[in-house]
Amino acid sequence: MKPTGSQEASYALGHSEEELDRLSRQSQAFEPFTRQLFQQAGITTGMRVLDVGCGSGDVAFLAAELVGPSGEVIGADHAAAAVNRARARAQAGDLGNVRFLEGDPTELRFDRPFDAVVGRLVLMYYPEPVDAVRKLAGHLRDGGLIVFQEFDLANARSLPPAPTFERHSGWIKQALSATGARIQLGLELHSVFLAAGLPGPSMRMDALIGGGPDVPVYELVAGVTASLLPVMEKLNITTGAEVDLSSLVQRMQDEVVASRGVVVSPGLIGAWSRKLDTPGSEERNGSTGR
Repeated sequence: MKPTGSQEASYALGHSEEELDRLSRQSQAFEPFTRQLFQQAGITTGMRVLDVGCGSGDVAFLAAELVGPSGEVIGADHAAAAVNRARARAQAGDLGNVRFLEGDPTELRFDRPFDAVVGRLVLMYYPEPVDAVRKLAGHLRDGGLIVFQEFDLANARSLPPAPTFERHSGWIKQALSATGARIQLGLELHSVFLAAGLPGPSMRMDALIGGGPDVPVYELVAGVTASLLPVMEKLNITTGAEVDLSSLVQRMQDEVVASRGVVVSPGLIGAWSRKLDTPGSEERNGSTGR
């Protein structure tokens, strides 16, 4: 996912075709966790859903599957390249229950409220996530769901420590922190929801873990490193020669396999809550907003 609108921190990963491809590969790895989160939170048939920071559409397409033909999903993102790709994918898949808008969903206006607002790896790029969540909750009907899934990058580790994996994970954390991203926003979701005026959320945490040569974590780390390398070099964190992208995955694999160790991805922390009823809303609205 990507940041949205004027409130975003500097999005160091960019919006190139290569970065959008990387996001889709990352989405495939994390899809089971997001699906379980949405189902546990209560995303279901017939709902009208807003996907915040939709990128090229992966989370929106998952939500569209869950709400079915009788539901509707609107994805919003400030990056034109991402929105254009999402629209092309929706058209290619002949998906009639999902559409995409260019713009910041905290500032956009909609003709009627949503049953759910969702997002993955997007609040971490807002300088003021509490303000963002408060504004996004304003798009919900009373009792509507708000569901976010964010990283705890401190969860990424190896045991026994694999030098190449640990070094590159550290560089990623350093680069993202330096550009304003909140690398442990997942752990902040409880306090963010409360500060935004929502009930304390239910929460879950998922992560990829494994040993051997086929763990997807190696590719994920290498992909983020490649996207962040220009920023890393600008910040004098490392150099392209030191990173050596061409052999990075193999070197991480070799070290972990040789030590019979394991690697763990960043934690993917999900939180969900429901918007409190507004006094007098039933008399004013007379409907659920679906």
